[in-house]
Amino acid sequence: MSPFDHKRLFLPGPVEVRREILEAQTAWMIGHRTADFAELFARLQSKLKRAFFTDSRVYVSGSSGSGLWEGAVRCGVREDRRVLHLTGGAFSERWADISRANGLNVDCVQVDWGQAHTADLVANALKEACYDAVCAVHNETSTGVTNPIREIGAVVNKHDDTLFFVDTVSGFLGTELRVDDWGIDIALTSSQKAFALPPGIAFAAVSDRLLERAKTIPNRGYYFDIVTLEKSLLKDNTPSTPPIALMVAADMQMDAILAEGIEARWARHRAMREATHEWADERGFGLYAQEGYRSDTVTTVANTLDIDVNAMGEFMEDEIGFAMDKGYGKIKGATFRLPHMGDVTLEMLREVLDGIDAFMAQAN
Repeated sequence: MSPFDHKRLFLPGPVEVRREILEAQTAWMIGHRTADFAELFARLQSKLKRAFFTDSRVYVSGSSGSGLWEGAVRCGVREDRRVLHLTGGAFSERWADISRANGLNVDCVQVDWGQAHTADLVANALKEACYDAVCAVHNETSTGVTNPIREIGAVVNKHDDTLFFVDTVSGFLGTELRVDDWGIDIALTSSQKAFALPPGIAFAAVSDRLLERAKTIPNRGYYFDIVTLEKSLLKDNTPSTPPIALMVAADMQMDAILAEGIEARWARHRAMREATHEWADERGFGLYAQEGYRSDTVTTVANTLDIDVNAMGEFMEDEIGFAMDKGYGKIKGATFRLPHMGDVTLEMLREVLDGIDAFMAQAN
């Protein structure tokens, strides 16, 4: 039995959160229209801009990343124009569904699950039609694919009137992302993946180009309207009541991330990816994601050994003390995911992999 006092999370979100980060949320509450809050906001803003590699701004939202999907397309796609979604997994497809739900004209470049979008695919699509925006998922959590965002951005940026929107929910702070250098107009993320915070807060690095586009669109909504967010940001505040406790935790976690070094954090995630791939290969499992585009933060294992992933999950919870993933959506069971992200260490990863080995040994 596990010596830990709680079930540890080895999930692709929410991830395990360090005790000191959880305890940071218990600090005495402050009013969100006070100088104390403005100081917190400004301090966190500075750190987030460093993490996104942007000189622009980073909005803070009391929501999941899904809310910022909606905000991006409502603020960046004009009513009589089209938006291009790069789809090939559960979350990229859901973002396209959100654009449709908002009445937008949507086209998709669809690839098979497990495959990546290449710059050539995007270039060919942009030759066929004009789009207000291209929406891409940096790291598709359902499949373990990392799309080549830098190369895609270089293609999109050849089209002056086309903005580039990137979901980096499970990529941010776990694999390389450079917002300004890669020509990204919005990079949106949430807290419960490689950031290693509790769920409930989301962030968006936004370019001047998107902000100016938003000012020309009359029906942007309110809660995720970046023009409204910008007015408050200039006063180190938010339009509506923010998740103050989560912001305190984020401020503390950013200190730890910057002390580790962002590039060093990327390298740690890459090392865990390599260890996971080595383990899977040695045991005869396949790797679901296309070679050359495999994620640094989550490995989707092809269940070529046909193990009972539900039984594995029960064993890991009862005997090892970890909550485990069993695959997602239409590939659940045929795959399972090993999320080496956030504050996971190689030691913790080895404990999980040894646990799966123990399960397979007793199942045979």
